[in-house]
Amino acid sequence: MKKKLVAVVIVSNGPGELSTWVNPVVDELNKINKSLCDDDKHDFALRLVLVPCPNATGKEFFVANSWNKFELITKSKSFWKLLIKPHSFANWPKKGVVIFLGGDQLWSILLAKRLGYLNITYAEWISRWPKWTNEIAAMNEKVKELIPKRYKHKCKVIGDLMADIELNREVPLRNKDKHYIALLPGSKKAKLSVGIPFFLEVADHIAEENQNINFLIPIAPTTDKSEYLFFQSNKNPIAKYYSSKIKTIKNLKDSRFDYVIETSKNTKIYLIKKHPCYEILKECDLAITTIGANTAELAAITLPMLVILPTQHLNMMNAWDGIFGVIAKISFINRFLTFIIKNFYFKKKKFFAWPNIKAKRMIVPERIGNISPRKIAKEVLFLIKNKDQLKRIRDNLHKERGEKGAAKKLASIIINSINKL
Repeated sequence: MKKKLVAVVIVSNGPGELSTWVNPVVDELNKINKSLCDDDKHDFALRLVLVPCPNATGKEFFVANSWNKFELITKSKSFWKLLIKPHSFANWPKKGVVIFLGGDQLWSILLAKRLGYLNITYAEWISRWPKWTNEIAAMNEKVKELIPKRYKHKCKVIGDLMADIELNREVPLRNKDKHYIALLPGSKKAKLSVGIPFFLEVADHIAEENQNINFLIPIAPTTDKSEYLFFQSNKNPIAKYYSSKIKTIKNLKDSRFDYVIETSKNTKIYLIKKHPCYEILKECDLAITTIGANTAELAAITLPMLVILPTQHLNMMNAWDGIFGVIAKISFINRFLTFIIKNFYFKKKKFFAWPNIKAKRMIVPERIGNISPRKIAKEVLFLIKNKDQLKRIRDNLHKERGEKGAAKKLASIIINSINKL
């Protein structure tokens, strides 16, 4: 007898969620289904719905499409049209399940109601709509404790999806005499406009003091080397505040790296296109990173990090994406927003890095404010010399990691939900 087609719809948003949440869950889902006997196997239409999100880059569609794992991917700009007229995009099976794996939990609830499907929410910190979701897969017991008593029966603690990051065993990155520092300037234009000139100068200052340190940048799948050239040039108004520039970017052959940047001060920085490249990052001594989902990924591989957010360029918010970028072009609004953010938001918010937010204490150092590349370089040099301090950071990150196996458990919940349809 021919099996009925069931829709499995994953809702997500940014590059971090796609690589560390969506990809492993999809792989486990297919693996479990393949292991079932023929009578129990399911024919499901695997679809990805990208939703509006201020942390998205706009290139998530192309990243997910390159995996060749979904029969349909809808872009975030099409979400409202999808919600209103889903059949204008595809035929939707009568039965299905919508899984929240990034963005706003409300979007997956709305889509599930619109399609008449079950809803499963992966709750990393909190389940915001327990009344309207069918099942909740929680990262830890703390999430479950926050759910009202009458909805707790919907919740199952599965662990931390970030903890399922797998490291491939490859040839060691370096010999014991060399130090490697990873630079993560961001993936969105607003971050890159500050991050690239700032990080280039940090690297130059470090290299000036210690020639035994190599630098690498894992290129986010939503960026490319041309953006590095653009944001260090005069086309980027923030670049004028920094002296370091890119002299050349050269392709590399027969190397674990794809390109090498040489700065105007002869510092070499290696670029990696492979994503994710956790096995390489894992071998680094330290990462210098902006705030964002990347701090959760670094924490998952227990890589010590220095998290920075230079606030001296907030007045240049016309470089920002979205509605802030539009309204900030009006000078008095720009000044007002800058004042509010500096004097209220930054003072009220305790932590910015995900491992610190999760632990509710300072596990990895954060430097937020009017910071200079030279000051960051001095702190990095201090950390590199103090192996005990780096080990303490690494140990604390390891303690805060959630249980492994979350992707497999969530895939099992999805399969069980399909069985109930």
